[in-house]
Amino acid sequence: MIQKIISFLLRIRRVYIGAGLLTVAILVLIWGAVFDAPKNFPIGETINIPLGVTTEQIADILHDANVIESKKLYIGITRGFFNSNKLKAGDYFFSNQVGPLIVAYRIATGVHGVEPTTITFAEGLTIREMAEDIEAKFPHISAEEFKKKADGLEGYLFPDTYNFVPNVSAQTIVNTMHGEFQRQIKDIEFDKPLSDIVIMASILEREARQLETKQKVSGILWDRIDIGMALQVDAVFGYIFERETFHPSLEDLEIDSPYNTYKYRGLPPGPISNPGIDSLYAAANPIETGYLFYLTGNDGLMHYAQTFDGHRRNRALYLD
Repeated sequence: MIQKIISFLLRIRRVYIGAGLLTVAILVLIWGAVFDAPKNFPIGETINIPLGVTTEQIADILHDANVIESKKLYIGITRGFFNSNKLKAGDYFFSNQVGPLIVAYRIATGVHGVEPTTITFAEGLTIREMAEDIEAKFPHISAEEFKKKADGLEGYLFPDTYNFVPNVSAQTIVNTMHGEFQRQIKDIEFDKPLSDIVIMASILEREARQLETKQKVSGILWDRIDIGMALQVDAVFGYIFERETFHPSLEDLEIDSPYNTYKYRGLPPGPISNPGIDSLYAAANPIETGYLFYLTGNDGLMHYAQTFDGHRRNRALYLD
């Protein structure tokens, strides 16, 4: 009888020891999966998380960059412990190896790993002007390099305040600003080609200031196009000559450029600036006024006229 009791106790002991070892093994595996980093973790590199990407897309980016080994584990951690709808876009710098739990935490809370450099682009800047600002803020990026990376995107880089890591690349800046443009424009309804809306918005950005004024000028300019009248906007000459030209000379008006809206009818071939949200909205939502002429007077106000004679009177009253 005593022998049977001893044998039973030994079996229980082995079961508990086995269960304990199994538990320890599981905990070790979990610890390793959550806190261990891949062997080829990109120490000293910057990983960009674009605006508007999903948790799955972030997992793809991190996996391709060797920041994480398991996309499923990263997604599970993010959804289980953090708000996956509020992940922070931007550049993330890793000075040492970290596991997927820390990676998920940093992206969920915006811990970029380096003090960012803030840069603000005013509405209505051209790519050339943006490039000069970038070169001043980020000496490792030349104005020419930025212009090359942004080629073909005049009008499609959204002017705003951005935070970039000091060693950011020109391509990352372009991608971020273009991504923000795409995010902003999707909230605007328009019944014309996007390229036409952006070109018109780029003109409005230089021609008017307040939203309602921009909408009125938008209505006037679209009406001019509809009746085959030349746009005759002065703002294009600043783009043509790469200088401020609010009051073009008679010589300026004669330049043979496709952007010369006195010489060629319709919209110019491309945007003349990078417009803000008000100008984009105004281009898509013009206000019909019945006017065909406008000018900004010395009093700082916009004055309208239905006829050229009325426009001449406004010039005499508010400009001369």
